[in-house]
Amino acid sequence: MALKKYKPTTPGQRFKVISTYDEITADVPEKSLLAPSKRSGGRNNEGRMTMRYLGGGHKQMYRIIDFKRDKENIPAVVKTIEYDPNRTSRIALVVYADGEKRYIVAPHGLKVGQTILAGKGVAPEIGNTLYLSEVPFGTVIHNVELRPGQGAKMVRSAGAHAQLMSRDGKFAILKMPSGETRMILQTCKATIGMVSNIDHSLESYGKAGRTRWLGRRPRNRGVTMNPVDHPMGGGEGKASGGQPRSRKGVPSKGYKTRARKNQSNKYIIERRKK
Repeated sequence: MALKKYKPTTPGQRFKVISTYDEITADVPEKSLLAPSKRSGGRNNEGRMTMRYLGGGHKQMYRIIDFKRDKENIPAVVKTIEYDPNRTSRIALVVYADGEKRYIVAPHGLKVGQTILAGKGVAPEIGNTLYLSEVPFGTVIHNVELRPGQGAKMVRSAGAHAQLMSRDGKFAILKMPSGETRMILQTCKATIGMVSNIDHSLESYGKAGRTRWLGRRPRNRGVTMNPVDHPMGGGEGKASGGQPRSRKGVPSKGYKTRARKNQSNKYIIERRKK
């Protein structure tokens, strides 16, 4: 997972830093695991823009990812490591002993030809999926379930990892990537290792066009708008916009938006670091 820095031969190349894609072993995805992915361009069913700053972008197909890892105790061999335009991490095509093919989120260090397993009594090795009741203390994990059998919901982006700190009764205590410490049922599953493409946060697109290829249009700040358009708009010259807030007037710095009576509060031991 190395980065490539370009020489400033053009303005767009001057600050460009992207992945070398050395770990990718296949250019063509598995056709049976593709699904159409339609873009709305930020428009509703009447064609009116309801979400700003969306539109354009390269045509993409969705790769169906196995987040449940419910084929237990059936060995699967890693066939390829591939690029996925829908997520920051790499994905791996695995072929099970019964011939079924599935995509999984590729952990850092997973190699082609490696055999992975899921289920009870599985060794805590990279790519294997275990129940939290069987994961050794201090192990780095990703693709963590929030509810048993639901499929992985947390720790799925590039370079992310959680750590199993301890167990308390029927709960496992995890340190999340945000710094939050929370309890999750030991009957939930998690995959060993950290998510691949760990240098993703160090990439620099170098030009606005690369962001347009992702389907994101230019976004202007609230202080540059007129008072009719934004609470922070107006003023002479570069006058600041007062208290930072959203277009709807909701404060954006230091203002808590989480419900105080949220049901999951009782599972959070320590809140994330600000």
